[in-house]
Parts: sequence; structure tokens; C-alpha cells
Amino acid sequence: MRKTNFGLGAFVPPTIKVLVGINVVVFAMDWLVLGMLTYRGVRLDQWLVQLFGLMPIGSEYFFPYWQLVTYQFLHGGFWHLFFNMFALWMFGSELDYLWGSRRFLTYYLLSGIGGGILNLLVSDAPTVGASGAIMGVLVAYGMTFPDRPVLMFPLFIPIPAKYFVILYAALDLFSGLTATDSGVAHFAHLGGAITGFLLLRFGDRIGVFSIAERLGSPRSARQHRSPPPPEPIEAEFIEIPARSAPGAKPMFHGASFFYKGEYISEETVDRILEKIAAEGFDSLSDREKDILYEVSRRMQQSS
Repeated sequence: MRKTNFGLGAFVPPTIKVLVGINVVVFAMDWLVLGMLTYRGVRLDQWLVQLFGLMPIGSEYFFPYWQLVTYQFLHGGFWHLFFNMFALWMFGSELDYLWGSRRFLTYYLLSGIGGGILNLLVSDAPTVGASGAIMGVLVAYGMTFPDRPVLMFPLFIPIPAKYFVILYAALDLFSGLTATDSGVAHFAHLGGAITGFLLLRFGDRIGVFSIAERLGSPRSARQHRSPPPPEPIEAEFIEIPARSAPGAKPMFHGASFFYKGEYISEETVDRILEKIAAEGFDSLSDREKDILYEVSRRMQQSS
């Protein structure tokens, strides 16, 4: 059974590296180059925001066809960039590893788009930053690893990830309603969180991730990114929970959980075990094998 530790120096998926790299390069170009140049008496960094930041509805520079994506790669300052990229690395790396790069990137960008749309409806100020997408990542982390302890700034008290996300979203909502002149796009944060939640609950049902899944499944992507040397297939084993005696509760009774944004119930695992008994392990799909891997891992951790 593979175990992954996402501490300092851990493996960082290529998607996270690319997203962080693009944000850093754009920020450096904005602040170190364009800020010192002018065109028709206007600094080029202002043109950058007008063309690629998310401008208010009704503005002559409102181009939603691309601004709902490009605004996510612009930032208003160093600390704005730093905290967003730190959260992307800290919470996004494990999600990318579990889901696969294509699914994670689709989820990330759509969360940012959802955050931008909500902000457009309640704000008339230009908006930049990846905070909406980052809030979507936080929601996904909290739903996938609900009991994982997270240190809450500035108290640095470890709390379960699910409560961390709820508290963070509540603070954002309170700030958005009471500090409208703070310069922080709180409703973009909330929009990203709401969009992320809806994608996790209904994205697969309505086919949002179907293209990403066809291009590369989470299982194949994870195997591709595993550190060398690759483990031979013969060396991989899954501890399959034993079937309970007739009328008894299964070993994993009450052990429902969220995995890869999907709610996994006892009945789901029961159906997989029945399929193994009837057709053999090789009849399982990659998704069903992944679920068994996760059930085995959680049982080992609780034993």
C-alpha cells in the first residue's frame, strides 16, 4: 500500500508547479517591467489590469470571455500572491495527486470562474487574484479529508479541516457584509467556495468532469506521477474487508466518507465486494479499485 506524506520537500505535482509558476511570472512582469513603462501616458501595468483583470459589468473594458479566467493569474501585491500560492501548494498538492492533473485543473479554474461571477453580481470594482479558486481548493480539501488537522492562523490551534473551511467561509461572509471598502473581494472567495461545493456534489452527475476523465483517469495520472522506480503490478495488494456473517453489521459500518469529491457509503463498498465475489477482482473499474484502496488505507489507519 502506498503512503504519501505531503510535508516540506514532498513531491509537488506538475500542475501545481505550472500554476504557481505562471502566477509568479505574471506578477514579476507586472511589477518589475510593466510598472515602469507607459503607453499614451498610462502605465502598462494599468493596461494589464484593464484588459485581463475582471472589470465590472458595464465597463468599456469588460471582456468576460477571457477575464473570468485571466483575472485569476493577476495579484494586487506580494503578500496577496504569497498566501494564495502557499495555500495552493499546501492544500492543492494532495488533491491533484488523488484526482489527476486534468480533473484538478478543471475544478480549480471553474471555482475561480464561479467566484468571479458572484463578485460581478455584488461589486462594481475591478477584481484580481486566485482567491476564489483557492477557496474552492479549501472546500475540496475539507470534504475529502474532513478530520485532517489544520493550523488556524493566527491562533495556530489544530482543528479538523471541515471546521476550518466552515469557519473561514463564515469569516469571509461576515467581512463581505460589513467591510465593503476593505479592498478584498470577499464575495469572490464565497463564490469560489460555493462553486467548489457544487462541483464536488454534482459535477460528475452532470458531466462537468467527463472530458477530463476521458483524457486521463485519476488512477492512471497518479501512477504516472509516482516517484521512480515504479512498483510492479504484482507487488500491489489490497486488503479487502472480509464479508460479515449473515445479519451482522459490516466491518466498515458507519465508515462512510468523501473520496475524490464523491460521497462513498457503506452500500457502495458492499456492491464492489459483491462484484468481486461474483466476477472476480479484475472485473472492477479503476474507480472501484481506487475506492477499495482508500477503504483499506483508512482501516489500516484506524487499527
